[in-house]
Amino acid sequence: MITNEGAVDALNSSRISLSGWKAFLTVMGPGLVVMLADTDVGSIITAAQSGVQWGYRLLLLQVLLMPVLYIVQELTVRLGIFTGKGHGELIRKTFGNGWAWVSVSGLGVATIGALITEFSGVAGVGELFGVPRVVSLSIVTVLLLAVVLTGSYRRVERVAIALGLFELAFFVVAWRAHPQGAELARGLARMPLKDSAYLYLVAANIGAVIMPWMIFYQQSAVADKKLRPGDYRLAKWDTAIGSVIAQAVMAAVLIAAAATIGRTHAAAGASLNSIGDITKMLVPVLGSTVGRVVFGFGTIGAGLVAAIVVSLASAWGFGEVTGYRHSLEHHPLEAPWFYGIYAVAVIGGAIIVDLVPNLVALNIGVEVMNALMLPIVLGFLVALAFKALPAEHRLRGPYAWLVVGMSILTAGLGVYGGLTGVHLL
Repeated sequence: MITNEGAVDALNSSRISLSGWKAFLTVMGPGLVVMLADTDVGSIITAAQSGVQWGYRLLLLQVLLMPVLYIVQELTVRLGIFTGKGHGELIRKTFGNGWAWVSVSGLGVATIGALITEFSGVAGVGELFGVPRVVSLSIVTVLLLAVVLTGSYRRVERVAIALGLFELAFFVVAWRAHPQGAELARGLARMPLKDSAYLYLVAANIGAVIMPWMIFYQQSAVADKKLRPGDYRLAKWDTAIGSVIAQAVMAAVLIAAAATIGRTHAAAGASLNSIGDITKMLVPVLGSTVGRVVFGFGTIGAGLVAAIVVSLASAWGFGEVTGYRHSLEHHPLEAPWFYGIYAVAVIGGAIIVDLVPNLVALNIGVEVMNALMLPIVLGFLVALAFKALPAEHRLRGPYAWLVVGMSILTAGLGVYGGLTGVHLL
């Protein structure tokens, strides 16, 4: 028999639980959006190439990169919440204008490379369905401009999450590929670290996980969303969940490629420089529906959410360094430089891909470039965590040593792998 007191306790408990979920949904966004953007078109191609060339031998790396991704992006959350400033602004205030321009210049280079991969992927999917490149790029450009120019931060965030959820289609592709458990287990146990081709893809996978624009975006998004110290715990959960989803998507693409294309000797040496290459090889094995339609929708979602995040990161970063207004809460007429940088990035990326379509061959090279920039990117991030945060929130104790050690190891492995395999370009 349920007493009145028991019923009241149960009701209060459900209210607390409901209140907790409501609070999480309010805070959630920056971490999930940036992680959905992390598995962009370049990352998809890198994961697929990894599965084709090395089977499951790069799958363990995807798992190992989950905590690395979380640790890096958690620092951006911490910096954004406890300083209230974006990444570029914080570097400028802490280390001066010169170092701020060094950081944002790297962001600019990464932005160009990323947008080329996003637009080339979207255009490639359009061509698979008979849509001319100029038409698909025009539609995407108008959509991306409309999302940001007509909305607040929260609206942009909702649209980005909705687009990014299309990436869940990659789990369907992996499931339909029917990977063999025994082969998968054997691949997990083998990592040929002396092979330069393997190390090159290790570097590409690291560069596909930690990118300059991710750090700029999440810290600026946290500041623009006006998250407060009381939101810190929930913001960390947002980042943790996103980290798991991002690497799970990478793993799904790798498994699908390894279980299908990677099984044939002829395909092992095939070029997978574009989404079209991958799709054409998946269709004979998985059929048109899964191989083309489902994989295509996943790619479009990945490309669009990444294009939004990359362009906004660039607009925020340059705004924070130069001092012009840089918030989605401002009307375009109130922050013309901010919206102008965003528009130039989107329109410029679309034009480049339309005029020079063979740039898709640079996809994996772009990820390696990101890996080569890690010493600067992680160096600034860790230095800020020690110097710019309030004393009670700075890195200290064993966790500080873990962050420093992880950063050195990740950056070192990325640079070593990239330089070792540079002759493969």
